[in-house]
Order: sequence, then C-alpha cells, then structure tokens
Amino acid sequence: MSIEQYQETYIQSNFADRIGGANYGKDTAIYKFEKIKRAKAAAQKDFPEIELIDMGVGEPDEMADAGIVAKLAEEAAKPENRGYADNGIAVFKEAAAKYLKEVFRVDGIDPVNEVVHSIGSKPALAMLPSCFINPGDITIMTVPGYPVLGTHTKYLGGEVFTIELKKENQFLPNLNEIPEDIARRAKLLYLNYPNNPTGASATVEFFTEVVAWAKKFDVVVIHDAPYAALTYDGMKPLSFLSIPGAKDVGVELHSLSKSYNMTGWRIGFVAGNPLIVKAFSDVKDNNDSGQFIAIQKAAVYALSHPEITEDIALKYSRRHNLLVDVLNELGFTAEKPKGSFFLYVEAPKGVKGGQRFASGEDFSQFLIREKLISTVPWDDAGHFVRFSVTFIANGEEQEKLVISEIKRRLSDVEFEF
Repeated sequence: MSIEQYQETYIQSNFADRIGGANYGKDTAIYKFEKIKRAKAAAQKDFPEIELIDMGVGEPDEMADAGIVAKLAEEAAKPENRGYADNGIAVFKEAAAKYLKEVFRVDGIDPVNEVVHSIGSKPALAMLPSCFINPGDITIMTVPGYPVLGTHTKYLGGEVFTIELKKENQFLPNLNEIPEDIARRAKLLYLNYPNNPTGASATVEFFTEVVAWAKKFDVVVIHDAPYAALTYDGMKPLSFLSIPGAKDVGVELHSLSKSYNMTGWRIGFVAGNPLIVKAFSDVKDNNDSGQFIAIQKAAVYALSHPEITEDIALKYSRRHNLLVDVLNELGFTAEKPKGSFFLYVEAPKGVKGGQRFASGEDFSQFLIREKLISTVPWDDAGHFVRFSVTFIANGEEQEKLVISEIKRRLSDVEFEF
C-alpha cells in the first residue's frame, strides 16, 4: 500500500496531536531544508557541467583525528567494552571535568555528580524539557536558533517564548525585552554561544547578566556549547560555567561533533548543577542505555588532546578570512566571527537591474539556482543567509580555489543592499 492508502486507515487517526494528529503527513508546506534540497537537485540537473559549491553544511568536512580513530579501534576490540554503558563510565566523566578546567578554566566540577555523558547534544536537548516542563510552562528560546528544546517543550504541553537576536545587539538576546510575566512563568532559558547560525560569541559580561536574571526569576539556564572551543584570533574559549553563580542556575552541553570532527560518533556531555544533572540522568536512563563504551574511551583520548581542536580552528579561521574578504569585495558587509564555523551575512535587496529579494530565502534560492552556491537562509530576525566554512577542500590551495570560484560566479552581477 502507498502512504496515501495508509492515510485512509485507522492508523492516521491515532497519531498524537503533537505531531499533527489525524492530519499528520498531509501538510503540503515545504520546509526550508527541503526547499534547499530540491533547489540543489534542480540546479545540478540544469547545469550538470558545473560543480555545486555547498556552503550550507553544518558539520565538519573531515574525519576525526587518526589518534581518535585508532583509539576507537583498540577499545572496540576489547570484550570488556561490549556491554551497556547506561549513564556512562567514570573515566569519561573525569576527562570531561578535566577538559572544562584546562580548556575553559572552569574549576570545581565534580565528575561524579556534576557530569553525565550524552549521545550527542541533540538528545540531551530533547530530554531536558522532561525534567522541568509541565503543561503551561514556558521555555524561552532565541531566534534564529536551534529549535529542539522548544519542540519538546511543546510536545509536553508547554509554551515557547522567542526573543530575537539582532545585529545591533551583537546577536545577543536583550533580556530586558522579556516581559516580567513571561519571565516569572518561564522554567527554561536556552542559549547557544558561539551561536548557530549567527556565529556570535557571548561575553563574560553577558553571561554574568544571565546568571543574575536567572536568579531573579528562578529560571534554569541551558547553555548549548558545541562550538565553544572553536575560537579565533586570540579569543579564549568561554564557558558559561566559568561565571560565578552559573552552576547555581544551570548546565552546559558540550559535544565532540564539531570540535573534534566526531559528528557521527554521537558523544557529548552535560555538566553543571548537580540536581539538573541528576534529573537529566534519570530521564536519560529511561530513554537510552548509553553510548558504546569504546566511543566514550576514544572521546577520553580526544578530550585529553585539545590541540586537535586548536588545529581545526586554525583551518576554519583561515577559511573565514578568505570568505569574508571576497564577500566584502562584492559589496556585502561580512564580519569574521570570533567562534563557530558559520558566517552570517545580511541578504542583498536585489540585483541591480534585475531580480529582487524579499527575504533571505529568496536570495539563497537565487544563489543555488543561478550560481550553484548553496547557503542556508534565516528570516526570523531580519533577512540573512548563513555560509559555513566546512566546504569540501583538501588543503590551503584548494580552499583558495573554492573561494576564488565563488568570487568569479558572483562577479557578473552587482548586488544592491
């Protein structure tokens, strides 16, 4: 039977309201990433002789370091690593606490009670609302941003209040824009710095303000920090947990996906307030049986070698420099971020004497269909597109060739801003 035929059976009426109920699967709206996928396929069909330059991929372009891979192979061969890991092994938790101290200058993290592993950051974000959200409770999210915590808040009958990340505020949320009645009903505040998609970095002053705000309104802070160690030009990695009082109000999520090129390995950790860590551990215990112990031990090796991340950051910094220079030559106002592999630039209003762009999505579709350059649009707070410097290139010379090709393809039009 086809999906359409199954939609006429009782299965269709049994879906939960949270995913659409009886109308699940019948929505004809095309979502952003599906539009990008379709546009890429159409462009490659129309121009098969031109290579598509994919600047939209939000994951590393290289494999994990050879030492990490070798450690996985070594540990995977040991019979003592074959079983369930449940809430993790002690040696991983100890490595995570040491990593926070050595890389982020976070003192006093108890590996027993204040760290627990997660199967990447996404499942942690999905489970944390189950620790706090009752029907009617509020999670405060930033937009643009990563929606998972908000999605699961809604699944649980909660509400999401959004606060815009604006260029004039360095893409930091203005906490004063949160109405007091919302703040007092809120259970969770989600932050993500360095930020996806804006590339913005937080400051000690901002995090200090967050701690004071959270204490005033009794809100739990969830700081999602997968890009925290990827910093440039002398910027030191900054952890929310390094701020006095931060552990009293929240936790921080770390992942090895971006900082160690371990995206598919699915390993990270939650650290901070011991009550939150305990609650997450209990919910997690009812969701999964832990990540493969050999992967955890390979991650221990990675965390003890932060120079791996430093080398990755040097590559991204170099690519950012190249891309920023070219985009500015073409009339954009591009500013190199202090962290992450994302470059967030305002979309032009149109092409001189030609097509107009009413949104970032319009411009992104133009880039894909007319120039075979893929980006990700964001129209939540202004009209922007996100470039990622994780494009495929083997070494500095190939990087320069890719960026030169972007310049060549865009030089035959004049953008209006």
